[in-house]
Amino acid sequence: MCLTVVAGDEQSCSFQAGPETLGLTNLGELRSGMKVNLERSLRFGDRLGGHIVQGHVDGIGRIDKRELQGEWETVWFTCSAALTRQMIRKGSITIDGVSLTLVDVADGRFSVALIPHTLAVTTLGFKQAGDSVNLEIDMSRSMSSSAWNR
Repeated sequence: MCLTVVAGDEQSCSFQAGPETLGLTNLGELRSGMKVNLERSLRFGDRLGGHIVQGHVDGIGRIDKRELQGEWETVWFTCSAALTRQMIRKGSITIDGVSLTLVDVADGRFSVALIPHTLAVTTLGFKQAGDSVNLEIDMSRSMSSSAWNR
C-alpha cells in the first residue's frame, strides 16, 4: 500500500491511514514490533524491475498452506472470488508489497512460488497459515483477464 510518512527517525516512522485504507488492508491487525515490508517510491528515471504497481491494495488474502519444495516454497492463498476473477495464471500480483508471479489461480484461491531470496528478505518468509496479507492485482493483466471473461 502507498502511505506517506508524516514523521520518522532512524528507528521508526509514523503515517496516517483513513477508513478506506483500514477497510481494504490488514493494517489494523499490525501491532508494535511486527515486521512489515517497506520500500521507497519509484522516481522518474529509475530503473524498472518486476511489474508496475500503484501501491493501492485491492483486498486482503490469507495464507492457506505452505508447501516446501527443496529451497523453494509454493504458498497457497485464499481471497474473495471477486479478486481471483481478476487474476491470470502466470500474471503478476503484489503480496504485502512483494511483486510475484501467479502459478495457479482457482475460484477464491491462488498460489505463488517463493525463491530462497524472497523467503529470506521479506515478511513472506515467516508468515504462517492463517496470516493475512495485502493483495494488489496487476492492472494490465486484470484488464486482459476481464476481457477474456466476457
